[in-house]
Amino acid sequence: MRFGIFLLTARFPHQDDAAALARTVEAAVAAEHAGFDDVWLAEHHFMSYGVVPSATVLAGHLLALTRRVHVGTAVSVLSNQHPVALAEQAAMLALLSGGRFRLGVGRGGPWRDLEVFGTGLPRYETGFAESLDLLLAWSRSDRVAWRGEHFRFREVPVVPRAAVPPPVVVACTSAASERIAAERGLPMLLGMHVGDEEKAAAVARHGLPDAPHVSTHLAQVADTREEAVATLLAEMPRWLGPGLDGYVPVDDRPRPPRDPVAYTRRMCDLHPVGSPDDCVESLVTTAERTGVRHLLLLVEAAGSHRATLDNIARLGAEVLPKVRTSLS
Repeated sequence: MRFGIFLLTARFPHQDDAAALARTVEAAVAAEHAGFDDVWLAEHHFMSYGVVPSATVLAGHLLALTRRVHVGTAVSVLSNQHPVALAEQAAMLALLSGGRFRLGVGRGGPWRDLEVFGTGLPRYETGFAESLDLLLAWSRSDRVAWRGEHFRFREVPVVPRAAVPPPVVVACTSAASERIAAERGLPMLLGMHVGDEEKAAAVARHGLPDAPHVSTHLAQVADTREEAVATLLAEMPRWLGPGLDGYVPVDDRPRPPRDPVAYTRRMCDLHPVGSPDDCVESLVTTAERTGVRHLLLLVEAAGSHRATLDNIARLGAEVLPKVRTSLS
């Protein structure tokens, strides 16, 4: 089993961006001390839901501050950047960290990033597979030339080149992305919006059940389940609601609003939220039902700096050892 923390770096009420980033850095260091295996960073643009516009830049900072944990991106968005530039950054981070960097990539959404960065809707709608293929080719070759629908260039040398490329995992929220990952032999990164049955079905559709898939979960420890749920219902909608407003479609397509309170309730029902024993049971059940042995835990949902650090400490001391023992 591997356990990581997943950090959105959301801007909480009455907090500025500097405080959100400082909280994330402290949480990553705390996770290493608490016995987690890795730290994963979200990437967002133009919204308070997450104030990290470059997961690779922050990953480099965290890799320099830590010694044991791996650091990954969850995810770097391929629709709004050049895959060669991302592959170069990934190779450099792998080399500088002694192989502790992991690259999660995703298609992203039809958001205004596509306009600001000039990649446009076609990269989102039809370009993900080619972007991924180019990134993989760059990571695995000494020299690369390309002639595709979205990218075209003459042969150039790959510099820097990591002898062992960083592991790549693909965010999958649809059967189409599952097929893209499976055809390339890549593991999936499964999101928090679905439960164990849906994740088990995705693993079955993917066709490579023994691949090192990764599953994300909300996790909140308290003395009782009632206390943990009450904390999240009181605090999570306060930062989640304004954050969700940042998802603005680039083409003004209709986007149904999401009720942050109802969403929080659903997350509490799906994920390890409750006493230490409740969380142990939930995580063990997920691993047994899905076959996934790498779980990422969103630890900052309670909406404060202190609550995040306390949650990491309790998960590390009271939950992870029992889960590892149960599944060993």
